Amino acid sequence: MTNDKNQEFEMEELSGETCPFCNQKTLTLREAPRDVPFFGVVHVFSMDCSNCNYHKADVEAAEEREPVKLSIEVDSEEDMKIRVIKSSTATVKIAHVGSIEPGEAANGYITNIEGILNRMKKQVEIIRDESDDRADVKKAKNIIKKITRVMWGQDKIKITLNDPAGNSAIISDKAVKS
Repeated sequence: MTNDKNQEFEMEELSGETCPFCNQKTLTLREAPRDVPFFGVVHVFSMDCSNCNYHKADVEAAEEREPVKLSIEVDSEEDMKIRVIKSSTATVKIAHVGSIEPGEAANGYITNIEGILNRMKKQVEIIRDESDDRADVKKAKNIIKKITRVMWGQDKIKITLNDPAGNSAIISDKAVKS
């Protein structure tokens, strides 16, 4: 760890651990603390298996936090840069589009509004490409158009982040806490 203003942290890595899925000693564990402006220090954890490609990641605040529910109205291209911290226990709801739910396979990550919208867009594209139902395909295409317009600053959308563990945040003055 250095003492400069950006507070860079070293990543800790442990290789050769037993994978919980394939039971091979091919799992690598990583932990890296990061100082996120206006939020504090978070620990980013990941597990990756080189044998079966298992991956799990999460984000946890260094200090205990209260449950949090935040919402933001995204209405400009500039909003795409707003930082988002999403833990594996958080639910992200995008009004009239869909949600990213917590669960066993959920990952935590640090991203921005554009990253959240791109994740949702990729999921909707899978539905569009794999569905045999014309109505589902049409609905998916409309959702993709909506997300694209929002990303280009031509439309607006409300995003809500709800985390019972308090390890998530939307770093913006536009974010409303409830």
